[in-house]
Amino acid sequence: MADDALTPFTAFKNFYSTSLLIFSIVVIMALIAEEQTNLSSKSSPAVAYFAIWGGVIWLTMVEGTQGSFVGLAPVNPELYKDSHPIAYMCNKVTVNGDALDRYLMGRQFMVCMIVFLINISGGPIEGVEIWGFGSAIKNIFFTTGLAMILFTAMVGQLNSQVNASLCMLDYCNNYFAVFTMWVALIIEFSGLLHSSYLIQMLVVKLSGQTQPESMVVQRTGAETLFFWFRCLMSLTVLGYCFAVTLVALFNEQTTMWEGVPPIVALLIFFILLSVVGMLEGMQIAFFAVAKLQPSERGESYFAKKTCDLLFKGGGNNLPGFMIGRQLSVVSCMFFVARVTSVKLAEGDDNIFGVSDGLQELFNTGLLGALMLTIVGSIAWQLVASAFPLAFLANPVTYVFLRICLLFEAIGICSGAWVLAGIHATLAGFQRDEVYIGTAEERAMKNMNDDSARLGVGPGRIVPVPAFAHNAPNSLKKLMEDDDTVAGFVLGLSQKDVTEAA
Repeated sequence: MADDALTPFTAFKNFYSTSLLIFSIVVIMALIAEEQTNLSSKSSPAVAYFAIWGGVIWLTMVEGTQGSFVGLAPVNPELYKDSHPIAYMCNKVTVNGDALDRYLMGRQFMVCMIVFLINISGGPIEGVEIWGFGSAIKNIFFTTGLAMILFTAMVGQLNSQVNASLCMLDYCNNYFAVFTMWVALIIEFSGLLHSSYLIQMLVVKLSGQTQPESMVVQRTGAETLFFWFRCLMSLTVLGYCFAVTLVALFNEQTTMWEGVPPIVALLIFFILLSVVGMLEGMQIAFFAVAKLQPSERGESYFAKKTCDLLFKGGGNNLPGFMIGRQLSVVSCMFFVARVTSVKLAEGDDNIFGVSDGLQELFNTGLLGALMLTIVGSIAWQLVASAFPLAFLANPVTYVFLRICLLFEAIGICSGAWVLAGIHATLAGFQRDEVYIGTAEERAMKNMNDDSARLGVGPGRIVPVPAFAHNAPNSLKKLMEDDDTVAGFVLGLSQKDVTEAA
């Protein structure tokens, strides 16, 4: 999975990034052993070890199954029914009606929830002391959370996205993937996220467009009543989450750094939600405009500058943005977790006088995960899918694009490619064309891909490609030879992906 043309600079980035990753893992595990993380200090190191590694391993599957399920959606499942029966079973579920949309919505909450769990398990407590490190190292790796960010992004997300985008069949051909799929669908069915559908309806209305008939969910009277009940419940829960968080912020009862005034903490909270939202919306907008001619991308000065930068050199900056964006989003998630996790001082009454059990739930920061999922992620994705040009015209989009490209250029997450190569070798992953051939070969067998199964439209969570085109040389060559790993990209950009080579 590594880059075929390994230049000295690429080798250096891989080395220093991998070294930082190893250092981060070692110090995090050491902090847990010495009971200097949030969870280990309150329970035991054994519980924290189980939670952090269980969370990271599950996060790899949550991220990997997204690439696999979305990528396999257009492919005729009969091609791998015998070679990958479990992947076949998953595909039969996800391509049924709006199941893929519902899975993507539930999965979005799972990502936030697991990242918050990882933060609780490995996040250092205040005043951490280990191995005589000076204040500079402690501030860089512990106070800012860099060690946790690198650990989560490279081990839990980027490496699995790389492998799953190239080896979709092997990655999801296990019962862990089945379990993950059903958990995501159950989360969506629970109704916790149903207020997102209200946003979806509003976005479609404002866009002046209509959903294709094939995308409209047909419900019976009872199903309609149950749907609206869950929407009301979700809206109520979301409002309650905001109320608890705001009260905690104004009363200085969160894990926010000491000395930060409540009004500043509140501003930071909403800024972080907006930053995550912009990054989520940008990826949707960028893929949406990729199929447009330059003359159709608007007359705005910043829209033109953004597109010029994004598609410079054959579009190579698009995958670069995706890598930098991933690091940025994870960083914001950790900061949101710090801002929204409730921490009562000894003798403080429970917020709103709730029971001790419910207060413990507040303390985990999971309320922040729910708010971040709906307000900071799904809502912005839905808006961007309907108004991509408005995102391009925003000067903040151009600034964020520059920042994400800088993160990718310095190679701080290049260790993910090394980790992905090790993972693929140990797991025995093979590229999908080994099992199902190229898109052209499938067409010759009258087994053409059907990108219509992806259900792209205004006000929908667009199933954005994973990292199939983020390995600059090896993957470009693969796209040039055959586009089997990028079949789902065709459904989004409606362009020949080999042009990106």
